[in-house]
Amino acid sequence: MRALDLAIIAVFLVGTPLLGIALSGKQRTSTDYFVGSRQVPWWAVTFSVVATETSTLTVISVPTVAYLGNVTYLQLAIGYLIGRVLVAFVLLPRYYAGNLVSAYGFLGKRFGNGLQGTASVTFLVTRLLADGVRLFATAIPVKLVLAGLGMDVPYWVIIAAIAVFAVIYTYLGGIRAVIWVDVVQMSIYVLGAVAAVVVLAGKLPDGWFAGAFDAGKFQFFDFSPDLLTNPYAFGTAVVGGALFAMASHGADQLMVQRLLACRTVKDSQKAVIASGGVVFVQFALFLLVGAMLWSFYRGASPEALGLAATDELFPRFIVEQLPSGLSGLLIAGILAAAMSTISSSLNSLSTSTVSDIYQHVTRRRLPDEVVLSRAKLWTLLWAGVFVLFASMFTSTEQPVVEVGLSIASYTYGALLGAFFLGILVKRARQADAIAAFGCTIAVSATFVLGIEFTVDGEPTSLAFPWYVPLGVLVTLLVGGLLSLRHSSPDPKARQPQHQEAA
Repeated sequence: MRALDLAIIAVFLVGTPLLGIALSGKQRTSTDYFVGSRQVPWWAVTFSVVATETSTLTVISVPTVAYLGNVTYLQLAIGYLIGRVLVAFVLLPRYYAGNLVSAYGFLGKRFGNGLQGTASVTFLVTRLLADGVRLFATAIPVKLVLAGLGMDVPYWVIIAAIAVFAVIYTYLGGIRAVIWVDVVQMSIYVLGAVAAVVVLAGKLPDGWFAGAFDAGKFQFFDFSPDLLTNPYAFGTAVVGGALFAMASHGADQLMVQRLLACRTVKDSQKAVIASGGVVFVQFALFLLVGAMLWSFYRGASPEALGLAATDELFPRFIVEQLPSGLSGLLIAGILAAAMSTISSSLNSLSTSTVSDIYQHVTRRRLPDEVVLSRAKLWTLLWAGVFVLFASMFTSTEQPVVEVGLSIASYTYGALLGAFFLGILVKRARQADAIAAFGCTIAVSATFVLGIEFTVDGEPTSLAFPWYVPLGVLVTLLVGGLLSLRHSSPDPKARQPQHQEAA
């Protein structure tokens, strides 16, 4: 890395917190801190949603997916768009009508505080694990850069340093700072990816595209009959992707919180649907980078290139092949993607902790200034826990994007299933929902850790896109059967509608 690259990275790290603080304004109330007083324009929320879900996994790991395979990963994006449309018209109107700042507030009104707290705790654990993988992924290229400077810095030190910069503007600026910085950060990493494509195109010989095409690198559809174990079979990717998107954008506080920052429900609907189109284009861009890297390195295996992990492919190219300035820009883009996810997680973790757990445990209505101070305190506390969780991940044999999606899928089925149970099964009570929730987690864990299939003589597990549909099915089945014990609908099943009309 040259002096110009290091200067760009330093300016980014110092400038990002200052920019977030300047754009956010003063946080006077908890509503300011949690949902930006619902005054954020929908297009900014669109880019914030994309930046948050992108993280470092997309920047460095999606190219690896194409390098090792092809672009069938893009089929997931079709499902993601379908799922977002359903979120827009099924879940978002309920959140806005109830004037909620947390997705799990809906479960609290429908079933009771017990399920609201259960869902919130599940969200907290899931976010720490899934985003721990993302934060670890960020440390990979940074460690390569520092190694090139003769410094052997442990992963946990890098992780802690990145978290410190992200927590500054999150603590001071709340969700408004997070969203506006997301917009800037997305611009940086997309610009870096486009620059990488341009540089790669100049380094590749004539006919590289035809060669990659003949090698199957641009295969889009996979109509394999192996739907259970092949994560990129068309039916698996589209159905699993749709339900995953419904869970991630409709039942995960990380995304729901920024969607609730829009001025109206129509703006929120536009934001979530538009984000699906942007994500599709973005996936295509980074998969193209992976296919071009395959041509550049002539299909050599990561081991043959001397790489310790497959996800070092793109970072190696950034450090060794990009001209001065562009290397720094792309490293800054990777850091931007990571800080976007971290800041969003910290803000949503503190929101869920205070609104879904803390106030219900204390059983007293807190003054708004106390709620705001508690939210900021929990932002700091979760930052420390976040670093510990991220430091648990030190290596992985598969692309980390798949690890991150798999972790989130373990509990997303139970979360989304609880929402469906509340909407579709009027007889279901809180005890039914909590029992179904617990059964779903147990079943998902069984499939993740214990059940394997044999394909072509090799043991393999259930494809990760099926974890969410499986969880939804189990929740509805168990909750629906338990609800048959009751002769009449739950009185709380009507409560959200009364509150919505108020």
